[in-house]
Amino acid sequence: MYFVNREQLSARLDTIPDIVRALGTLQAEWDGSLLNGLAQERALHLAIETVTDIGSFLIDGFIMRDASSYEDIVDIIAGEGVFPTELHALLQELVRLRRPLVQDYYEWPRNQLHPLTLTIPEVLVRFKNAVEYYVAQELGS
Repeated sequence: MYFVNREQLSARLDTIPDIVRALGTLQAEWDGSLLNGLAQERALHLAIETVTDIGSFLIDGFIMRDASSYEDIVDIIAGEGVFPTELHALLQELVRLRRPLVQDYYEWPRNQLHPLTLTIPEVLVRFKNAVEYYVAQELGS
């Protein structure tokens, strides 16, 4: 029997629409300002943390192998069929931004619109839908 903390999982999944809206607004209104740059950093960082938190809840709840890194979290849930394979590379690319955003933030080019700001919103929506489907299939509800 699996114990998946559905309440905590849902709380993280419910942040995805806000992140998607924020990234969409940044795309539409990008002006290269410091405020836009900082908002983009935070939105991408939240996207990373959301994906890895969700992955960790799935790994723990469904007793998957332990992850050795943030990238490994994505690999494990991809290997378990949680989301379509075509999302894997983009989710990996997203998660690899964690170090530059969190540790090398002083070098981040805040005046540039990052390419993932354009592509990751759709990926996050598909990821959310896939996770919800996976959990419903595995837990029968």
